[in-house]
Amino acid sequence: MPAATGTKRVRGVSIFRPFVYGSEAQPFDPDNRPPDAPADHTHQWRVFVKGINDEDISYWLKKVQFKLHETYAQAVRTIEQPPFEVTETGWGEFEIQIKLYFVPESTEKPQTLWHSLKLHPYGHDIEGKRERREKVISQNYEEVIFNEPVELFYDILTGGSFPGQLPKGKSGKHTKQAQQGSGRTAEIPFNESPGNPYSRTTENKELDRLMEAHKTVDLMLKEEKAKLIDRERRLAELKESEGFSPVVRRK
Repeated sequence: MPAATGTKRVRGVSIFRPFVYGSEAQPFDPDNRPPDAPADHTHQWRVFVKGINDEDISYWLKKVQFKLHETYAQAVRTIEQPPFEVTETGWGEFEIQIKLYFVPESTEKPQTLWHSLKLHPYGHDIEGKRERREKVISQNYEEVIFNEPVELFYDILTGGSFPGQLPKGKSGKHTKQAQQGSGRTAEIPFNESPGNPYSRTTENKELDRLMEAHKTVDLMLKEEKAKLIDRERRLAELKESEGFSPVVRRK
């Protein structure tokens, strides 16, 4: 029996969509403390899932479920429309379960992520950041990959032609990114912006940094190997000059 229209899979195609998830936190201003915050709470924080440069992701993401610490009155929060985020107050750090639910047309199962909420500054100048009550940002770049999506979802993702109409001359074995259309793109921005540190420029800088670090480690290994060879040579010379002879153990 043939598959229903729109439920057949587009073979050999993988489409990816980038997004960012994480949290922002800031200690209370002593002169402007939220009136409804419990007495022992010290920070206001926000956990979120959003598109790169805040682009719309609701055409493929139906809802997001955030599972907070069990001490919160409503520990499970389900957000069914953008912005996919939860704002709360608290005093401690904990791990948040984030479950992504895709639009029904996708027929895809939910995916689960984990994020460690950060309330306190880290990195350099920690004391200075505390004094200035700077916002603590902890976020991650992620990609969701839809392998061989059903035809209907393929059309939603690309916003373009019927999924069977692949560009001429193509075998259909697309990798990573399929045909784009109607402004729906999975391209990572070329340059970073104040609200988005993820870009191709940033990626290239990180790759360069890793290459330099690799070269440095290689050089250090070569130097240590040379030192070891020299020490072994000196030890052998010392043993020879002192007239050491091997010790034979007798039973």
